[in-house]
Amino acid sequence: MRGPLFYAKILLFGEYGIIKDSKGLSIPYNHFKGGLKNFPSASTEAEVSNNEILKFSNYLKTLEASLVQFDFERLEMDLKNGLHFDSSIPQGYGVGSSGALVAAVYERYAKDKITILENLTREKLLTLKGVFAAMESYFHGNSSGLDPLNSYLSLPILIHSKTHITPTGIPNQGLGKRAVFLLDSGMAGETAPMVKIFLENMKETAFQNMLQNKFIKLTDACVDDFLSGNIKGLFKNTKSLSKVVLGHFKPMIPTQFQQLWKQGIQTNDYYLKLCGSGGGGYFLGFTEDIDRAKLRLKDYRIEVVYQF
Repeated sequence: MRGPLFYAKILLFGEYGIIKDSKGLSIPYNHFKGGLKNFPSASTEAEVSNNEILKFSNYLKTLEASLVQFDFERLEMDLKNGLHFDSSIPQGYGVGSSGALVAAVYERYAKDKITILENLTREKLLTLKGVFAAMESYFHGNSSGLDPLNSYLSLPILIHSKTHITPTGIPNQGLGKRAVFLLDSGMAGETAPMVKIFLENMKETAFQNMLQNKFIKLTDACVDDFLSGNIKGLFKNTKSLSKVVLGHFKPMIPTQFQQLWKQGIQTNDYYLKLCGSGGGGYFLGFTEDIDRAKLRLKDYRIEVVYQF
């Protein structure tokens, strides 16, 4: 048996800001996907995955029954039969590998689950987000629940604030030269240490002010520009956001990429931003001319996510 597929996600805007109530925009990315298989496999990856899901299931038993309940009898039987998560989503790359697994486990084993076929009211979306946040905390120590929610719904999600999220539409893709792309750093990153650095920085008044008066304002503007199709505003604000991240989130940008980051701002060939928590994995790029950006970044692996 194979369950439904769950896609990777890309948080176009909102990394770190959504912790402090900025807007955010998250989209599914179907280039990478995963699904549960409950039959034996000889591969080492399947064995590792089976063992990880076993540990995850033990964690799920500690969650409040009032929040979510699971069919552990069925889950344990499937684990004995070789249950594993067959996934192409790279781990530690900021595209929601743990979120897809969480969504898959909830879809198959949660009792009285909220399904994607229901009328998804604001209350139901917030309930799902809360359940997914509790589930995904096993992997990161802390989770907003947005990655699994995006993977579960397979819809773009607009984050208005912590207590207000809605599915949204995004402008249609076209064949223009403008593009959003992923830049492969060639190394995995870890979410928990990066979030810890951010929370330490948040104890400083100057950092708090920068976050509120620059980072969050620019993030909100980028979300609004993208959804409304304000191209000129989008690239102006994305450039400013890229500058702010380079200036104030240096620990999240590996040293060897800081010059590349600066080069994009100076040449206007592309603007880089974090994809997820940073520290490695993918970076997200925005360019008004994808051919020019590819030429400038010819020594790096690039994947176009969205063209317009």
